[in-house]
Amino acid sequence: MALVDRVELDRTGRVDGIVHLGIGAFARAHLLPATEAALRAGGERCWGVTGVSLRSPAVRDALAPQGYAYTLALRDADADGRPRETLQVLGALSHVLVAPEDPGAVLDAIAHPDTRIVSLTVTEKGYHHEPASGALRSDDPEIVHDLAHPDAPRTTLGFLVHGLQRRRARGLGPLTLLSCDNLPHNGATLRGLVLAFAQRVDAGLADWIAAACRFPATMVDRIVPRCTDADRARIAARLGVEDAAPVVGEPFFDWVIEDDFAAGRPDWTAGGARFVAAAEPFEKLKLRMVNGCHSTIAYLAVAAGWATVDRALAEPALRRLVEAMMREEIEPTLPALAGLDLAAYRARLIERFANPALAHRTLQIAMDGSQKLPQRLLGTIADRLAAGASIERLALGVAAWLRHLRGVDEAGQPYELADPLAALLLQRVAEADRVADEPGRVAHLCAFEPVFGALGRDPRLIEAVARQSAALRTRGVRATLEALP
Repeated sequence: MALVDRVELDRTGRVDGIVHLGIGAFARAHLLPATEAALRAGGERCWGVTGVSLRSPAVRDALAPQGYAYTLALRDADADGRPRETLQVLGALSHVLVAPEDPGAVLDAIAHPDTRIVSLTVTEKGYHHEPASGALRSDDPEIVHDLAHPDAPRTTLGFLVHGLQRRRARGLGPLTLLSCDNLPHNGATLRGLVLAFAQRVDAGLADWIAAACRFPATMVDRIVPRCTDADRARIAARLGVEDAAPVVGEPFFDWVIEDDFAAGRPDWTAGGARFVAAAEPFEKLKLRMVNGCHSTIAYLAVAAGWATVDRALAEPALRRLVEAMMREEIEPTLPALAGLDLAAYRARLIERFANPALAHRTLQIAMDGSQKLPQRLLGTIADRLAAGASIERLALGVAAWLRHLRGVDEAGQPYELADPLAALLLQRVAEADRVADEPGRVAHLCAFEPVFGALGRDPRLIEAVARQSAALRTRGVRATLEALP
């Protein structure tokens, strides 16, 4: 029996109303199962998904021989700490296009009459913007290329704008462009970047997009670690059939979406989504509590040699830091959310982080820090400083990222600095190392405007980060954590 024969979803007569850019593990563990649930529940046949890989053919090559079916494995632990797992073979994905092989096919998919939504999970770095300001990096070589090559773009923005240009030229209606990435105000951010790019292509196109297309904001939440060979072997043994591209995730699922669509939408509530008038309060909750803590854990853990999040949370001092940072420094900056019990949310989040069945690698979370820090930690710090409040624990997260830029842990083991701004950051570190005192070193690093913006010149930030940076440098991670009040 082939894997595709395990799909329970009826695929007959279905058309693809969704084109999804960035068909990696997160999309296949989040948007795709929610879409599958909507297809099962609603009877509408217009919400199949065409996936797009913007870089590699690996996902297409793995999924095509199995009819684009794949297994979603949701893992947690029982009351005794024993891992448990549920498996579902999903069939909402119709096929996958590989952008570098055939960019015209991707543009035509966006400009197809059946397409009504283009959704995105391209990570923060896929937006080609300044993390601190959200402005388009118009001098980025990839953006310059896409402006000059409308038939062969390389970037998310290039495909979106040139695809919409084809759509408008063909007399087709507008689309909803749905960011599912961890960006503050992700809908408005995407809209601003698309319009900035479109203005350089055709002012009339920019006006049409601004007037007709929709950019709802979203908040997405599910922990999705990288799938390992051991995961694939275990899943195949349970299924009795090989799956070349299963996805592993936690059972927890949350998706908050502003209900503002240009041409209809699936009923994603069947898969656990929530439609709201404004997503910002939920977005801020998630970015600051989940992502801010995740990044802080990751940078401290990588330095200490703790390979997974559950291993790191087994350190009592790190667990205390995370709980206190949420309770005392993050929660006071959050907007009120009716019905939300923050203490219960905090406790549930610690349970999710400590899930031993996920083995979420800290080095994976630590990637692309320059793109993540502004919304995960620096926005909270700015609010705390504006209120005249302490930032000591948040500053430790920033200091841990600055230490991470050195590319070697406390045992002397090197690791790759995976960051789109790695070259500039390494240059900055080398310059900072020529400064004699810790505050001076930290001040030079925090003056890196693409990440810190104006906040990097605030002496209160520099002073707090320098204290924690000195502690990490002289005492190490464990002793620094144990010394915290």
